[in-house]
Amino acid sequence: MTSQEIAIYREIQKSTEMGMKAIETISDKVYDDELTACLSEQSLNYSEIHDAASKKLIAGKAEYYRSNALTEAMLKTGIHYNTMLNTSTGHIAELMIKGSTNGIIEMEKVLKRNEQAGAKPVALAKQLIELEESNIEKMKQYLK
Repeated sequence: MTSQEIAIYREIQKSTEMGMKAIETISDKVYDDELTACLSEQSLNYSEIHDAASKKLIAGKAEYYRSNALTEAMLKTGIHYNTMLNTSTGHIAELMIKGSTNGIIEMEKVLKRNEQAGAKPVALAKQLIELEESNIEKMKQYLK
């Protein structure tokens, strides 16, 4: 497995972990049952892509991404801060759209920096980008 493939798989792990942790953190602030179901589905989809990237790294005997406590704390603090005064469905959807947009941007950067990676990691990265784009479209219906 090349270093470029490893970089893409690690970014996939990082991005999907951030998505799952964001959903986990924000879920107790959601009071709309449909939004809760939508977020649960998103988390499941993130989990499936995360597992696929992890399996590839393990099979390639490469070290996988490990989040650190500071990154997690910053994510959770940011979510709590941004929902302290406003837990409306529209605001939560807006936060999720911003998170998905950032995930797309970071994944595109990694793909540009690792253009020589093989087809499999690139395909999984594009699957994640498509998922993020789909998540954004689903969240738009909750904007008010």
